[in-house]
Amino acid sequence: MIRKIINNNDLNINLLRKTWRGRKIYAYYKAYGLDYDFCQFYAVGETGILLKFNSTILIINPDKQELENLALFIQMHLPFRIECDMPVCAMLAKILPEYHALHRTTFELQPDTQNQNFEEKFVEFNPSLEQVYQILQAGFPNLQDYALWLTDTSHRCRHGVSHVLTYKNSTTATIMFDIDNYVLIGQVATLPEARGLGHARMFLRWLAEWLAQFDKTAVLYALDIRESFYREIGFKIIDTEYVLELKNSEQENMMKGLLENA
Repeated sequence: MIRKIINNNDLNINLLRKTWRGRKIYAYYKAYGLDYDFCQFYAVGETGILLKFNSTILIINPDKQELENLALFIQMHLPFRIECDMPVCAMLAKILPEYHALHRTTFELQPDTQNQNFEEKFVEFNPSLEQVYQILQAGFPNLQDYALWLTDTSHRCRHGVSHVLTYKNSTTATIMFDIDNYVLIGQVATLPEARGLGHARMFLRWLAEWLAQFDKTAVLYALDIRESFYREIGFKIIDTEYVLELKNSEQENMMKGLLENA
């Protein structure tokens, strides 16, 4: 059975804080709580938790016997993207012909104390979000419209869940969340005119070192099209998985690039 969670005491926070996907769900809870229609939390059987945020569904720890209910729930809502544990993803892929699987790699950022060409004075810790959007749109041409992005990003930043940074007014990265010193980095992009100068490479290496001094572990996700870039930087592969995306969706052009850099 899948039931909507309407009471804070019914959300297993301890379970959420044990895994990267769980922390991601917890970050949405910290930002929005249980009172928004576009951000809804569900219990899946006795042990599972599902988050439906706009056109994305995240699932952790579902009972195996709930697979059919999950498939029905997904077919009813038809989210653009589904993120869940690999065994569940594999089973859902077999029974949901509307979706195809995309390979994704999780990289752990590695500090680089030899990043001598980086100029920290050009890091902006509180940039204009309008400027950040312009950089992101150049990197993700199909990013959702400005009003939706601004509403979500500014809300998450105001509630201390996310933090946006830029470097030399041309490269941006976002701390999507920092939970128990586990940090997810996302929305990394550089303006076309600044590409090839090494800004993103140096900025991410500096960010890794900056976070490490606070004993934080940081990761980012990359689909295969970006995997080689992070490998060349020297970031460490700690996991690979598949996410499901809707085939031939009218939303596809709008939603690609919405989540992290993937």
